[in-house]
Amino acid sequence: MSILFLQYPPCSTCKRARKWLDDNGISYEARHIKEQNPTAAELETWYKKSGLPLKKFFNTSGNLYKEQNLKDRIPEMTEAEQLELLATDGMLVKRPIVVGEEFVLVGFKDVEWSRCLR
Repeated sequence: MSILFLQYPPCSTCKRARKWLDDNGISYEARHIKEQNPTAAELETWYKKSGLPLKKFFNTSGNLYKEQNLKDRIPEMTEAEQLELLATDGMLVKRPIVVGEEFVLVGFKDVEWSRCLR
């Protein structure tokens, strides 16, 4: 199974998620979400594969989200506009993200990860 692990290395949740992957012997390709920001096309693919609402891909606790007042702006944006916005800066994207062939996981929930990754 080919796994892409998008993370921001200083993030404590990403550190816990990476440890979980390592402890469970799951091989993955790590990608620094700030240095290699996902493209709008990647985000659209992952969003559709995830089955989650697009708003779940936003890092709502991040400074950039708050500074740009996105809580009020996002509901007025089209899906394409939201994807383009997410693609502008990896710090807007919720992390970690795990992309497998049949699934996309956003955020770290060990129960959900166990179900999909074992």
